[in-house]
Amino acid sequence: MLIRSICVLIPAVFILINPALAEKSPESPYVGEKVCASCHQEQSRQWKGSHHEMAMQPANKETVLGDFSNASLTHDGVTSNFFKQADKYVVNTVGPDGELHDYKIKYTFGVDPLQQYLVEFPGGRLQALDIAWDNRTKEQGGQRWFHLNPDEHIPAGDVLHWTGPNLNWNYMCAECHSTNLKKNYDSASKSYDTTWSEINVSCEACHGAGENHVSWANSKDKSAKNKSHINKGLVTEFNERKGVSWSINTESGLPLRSEPRNTSAEIETCAVCHSRRSQISENDQIGESYSDAFQTALLHNGLYHADGQIDDEVYVYGSFLQSKMNKTGVTCSDCHNPHTAALRAPGEQVCYQCHKADVYASSSHHHHQQGLAGSSCIECHMPAKTYMEVDPRHDHGFRIPRPDLSVKLNTPNACNNCHSKQTPLWASSKMESWYGHQPLGYQKFATALNSQQRQLPGARLLISSLATDTEQPEIARATAISYLGQYREAETVRQLQQALQSHEPMIRLAALDALSSFDIRERVQLAFPLLSDKTRSVRIQAARLLVSVPAGDLPEQQKEILQKAMDEYVEVQLFNAERPESQVNLGSFYSELGRIEEAESSYRRAIELQDQFVPAYVNLAQLLSEQKKENEAIKLLMAGLKKVSG
Repeated sequence: MLIRSICVLIPAVFILINPALAEKSPESPYVGEKVCASCHQEQSRQWKGSHHEMAMQPANKETVLGDFSNASLTHDGVTSNFFKQADKYVVNTVGPDGELHDYKIKYTFGVDPLQQYLVEFPGGRLQALDIAWDNRTKEQGGQRWFHLNPDEHIPAGDVLHWTGPNLNWNYMCAECHSTNLKKNYDSASKSYDTTWSEINVSCEACHGAGENHVSWANSKDKSAKNKSHINKGLVTEFNERKGVSWSINTESGLPLRSEPRNTSAEIETCAVCHSRRSQISENDQIGESYSDAFQTALLHNGLYHADGQIDDEVYVYGSFLQSKMNKTGVTCSDCHNPHTAALRAPGEQVCYQCHKADVYASSSHHHHQQGLAGSSCIECHMPAKTYMEVDPRHDHGFRIPRPDLSVKLNTPNACNNCHSKQTPLWASSKMESWYGHQPLGYQKFATALNSQQRQLPGARLLISSLATDTEQPEIARATAISYLGQYREAETVRQLQQALQSHEPMIRLAALDALSSFDIRERVQLAFPLLSDKTRSVRIQAARLLVSVPAGDLPEQQKEILQKAMDEYVEVQLFNAERPESQVNLGSFYSELGRIEEAESSYRRAIELQDQFVPAYVNLAQLLSEQKKENEAIKLLMAGLKKVSG
């Protein structure tokens, strides 16, 4: 629904007297879009009207797209009504108590192909309605209210109810729809004081705070000696494409980058929002390592198919990391205009920037009639899956269609998306007849991941081979490495040792995950050096693995290293203290330290936050049992069973 991209500022002379400066808080280094626009007028013009500008807006007659003229929608026996009171937009729908109430719309959320609406609740919470406005044209089936979960019964009190934690804007959505977002959750009062510099995704959401850049623009001394003016005062400079060109290799006919891409700053900035990931700290410093604030989900079953195609709503980054495009140096802004977020060229033309049209647009390549979906680069190599009922998202793995894998592994394929009445075997036979062989493409990890997911004979060897295959995408290798803990052999230890020394945080993290099934001596031997890793996500995972190390047996220096990493682990869990998962993590952490009262408190807090969260009941019951409180443990489990079963 929202496409986040990269803005590339160009050198300009700043207007010294700028009234927009007065709008910036003196405590904040964020200057605001108006200040940026005073020099970068063309970039601002392009940004106006983009999905970024309209990511979140106050609800008013200019921004609200839905029908609030006494319209209604009935779903699961409940009729919700949409109307106006003076200049306020109101919905009458079921609240957290199961009764109908009037709720004023505070903000709009997104714009195309659907628009959601945010309602303000006590404690600084904003909640996203699970009824949205379909902003497509009537011809496309739009201009209507619809439910985001039309086939599900989600009663009040359920975590998926619109008033519940999983539709809470502060935790689930805010980071990616506003600039300089500070969640500011207070555990004691269970409330938020969430703030932002700008309500939408503005210039500084990508480039970072602009104060130093403004200072650079105003300064007469722009020499490199002025340390505050490094990168023109910007937190980071997106120069992956600076001076770079693409050409066609005359021998192979393939695209060739004029020089290798040696940084991922642009891609990682996009990945902050365009990835399935968990957030472990405030994204305070735009330009810092992505892995210092986020952990990317790997290619696990339920999120991705075994061949890496998108399954659940995983956005773009995890798919792009699998692609040959990423391997050869393509960046987001090679294809997307960095300010409008639209494609740099319409439709297939964006592909022909690098791929020769006379080769790839010809029927000798795609074997379809021109104008049909089968002749489309995007339909064949970026098949879409629809999320939120009306929002098709394209897979960014840029893979060759593999109906042969559909036959063997039951994975989807682009051919049968169109030829739905035919079988994958038919499509596979067609491919072989066209090309004289079965095209395999770049990604060759499907059989290994499928074998592991299904626990098939030979999975160990396949996973081990993928883990060390440096020709395959690192996210696929990391997924394989994360499974190695199930195979505790001498060869596994050697592979994990090697993975823990990788330059890629994703690989090191996966190796630490695998180590969780090893005994404490092996964990200490392999994981202790990573307590001082340069990447936060790696340090905290190492700390979690080593929490049960008897600190008294360690030299003073190592004791300090361990304590510092453990403190950082606790800090990360407290950052997400409103989530029961984090409270259970803390409970387990304190339990291993022998801090029983704190462990029990964390588990009980998890239950208070979400009384249907099973791990909290199980872990607390186990803790009580270990304290010889068997009756209390049984009562707790019975109460939990009643809550979960409804």
